[in-house]
Amino acid sequence: MSISENRGPVSACAIALGALGLLVACSVANSHPPMATAGYGFGKPATEAERAAWNIDVAPTGEGLPPGRGTAEEGAKVYAAKCAACHGPTGTEGPMPRLVGGQGTLTTEHPVKTIGSYWPYATTLYDYIYRAMPYSAPQSLTPDEVYAVVAWLLAQNGIIPPNTVMDAHTLPTVRMPNRDGFVPDPRPDLRAQ
Repeated sequence: MSISENRGPVSACAIALGALGLLVACSVANSHPPMATAGYGFGKPATEAERAAWNIDVAPTGEGLPPGRGTAEEGAKVYAAKCAACHGPTGTEGPMPRLVGGQGTLTTEHPVKTIGSYWPYATTLYDYIYRAMPYSAPQSLTPDEVYAVVAWLLAQNGIIPPNTVMDAHTLPTVRMPNRDGFVPDPRPDLRAQ
């Protein structure tokens, strides 16, 4: 006897239960107003303030950068307290990915992709740190702390002088070494960036 012949009563039961489930699902779906008007029946629409709290993205042009400022000297203290445990005291030791160095390695057999060698925009650095770092407490850094850490990382990579003040006006003007190393996005709605 084959395996399929041995499933007779079980298969019939499974088909019957499946049909019953489909019938119940269809009747429930038809007994409620459409989702567009009724929702799921729980929760509430987000308020403008709640939506604004999530609107933290920063564009390559600097649009979205908050007020604040920071220097590499200030950033060294914040980095030591909140970043060095994962990225090492100088940004090269790890255990998490390196943040410093790697210039000139992208075309080699073993490229080192760091802020200084790979990232095309300094504003993306602000966006990422503010949104996702430190790993154990994302979005816990103040805008001043983020500007300071960004200034420290850019200075460590030799991109800006250590005494440069980073803020919403100066950060978008930083020219990253790999700015032209990416293929432009062909989508017409993104060409202006």
